[in-house]
Amino acid sequence: MTQVDITPESAGWRFAGLKTAEFAGSYQFFTAGDEALVLPLSGSCRVRCGAEEFQLAGRKDVFAGPSDFAYIPRGSAVRLTATDGPCRVAIPTARAETDLPFRYGAREAVPVEQRGAGSSARTLHNFCAPEAFETDRLLAVEVITPGGNWSSWPPHKHDEDVEGGERAKEEIYYYEGGPGYQRVYSSAAGEIDVLREVNAGDVVLIPYGYHGPSMAMPGYDLYYLNVLAGGDRGAGRSMAFSDDPRHAWVRQTWSA
Repeated sequence: MTQVDITPESAGWRFAGLKTAEFAGSYQFFTAGDEALVLPLSGSCRVRCGAEEFQLAGRKDVFAGPSDFAYIPRGSAVRLTATDGPCRVAIPTARAETDLPFRYGAREAVPVEQRGAGSSARTLHNFCAPEAFETDRLLAVEVITPGGNWSSWPPHKHDEDVEGGERAKEEIYYYEGGPGYQRVYSSAAGEIDVLREVNAGDVVLIPYGYHGPSMAMPGYDLYYLNVLAGGDRGAGRSMAFSDDPRHAWVRQTWSA
């Protein structure tokens, strides 16, 4: 059963999308003009694309560490089959212009980053960051914020292309755990004002503007999947951003 279904058309932008689905038997989808990832949120599944198939061992839940995953090219018919009880998956997508092969991403190869310090400490699974995994345009990372901590802090944006720096991106935040709160506010690119309570299954779309903090309530760890896509492609993919100048100093305190 499809639970979240965001396309560039429904979001009102050009590139980024996300589906989530839960199934005990099988689940099928077609990528059309998109490249996609199949990322288990809980459970395990087989992923069949054309004549090839991969087994994804998955994980108990999103707080149990990184998962293995699969990359799906555009124009692909895909069949997922649960292999050990019900399975829930996230399927990040991006409009693509290049055909890359169907392939497997190993859990052991996922870079795990500890970012921030003190009440800004959080853990990142950079499974589809530019340096970690090749795609045409798609970027995706997972963030685990311990209860009582803030992430996406200091607030930052990536809504304009700056030579040698920030790259414009559409971004989707998908949440598990919680409750928590998400803040998004205006930049020179446009007016936006969001302060929303978020729980498991919620989504916040960020077409532009500063985003942060993501706040985990004390006692409740917060997970979010970031899906990003913009005009840069291939080896030029970048997650470069610009901090809100009012709060950029916070980043310099972490080393101490």
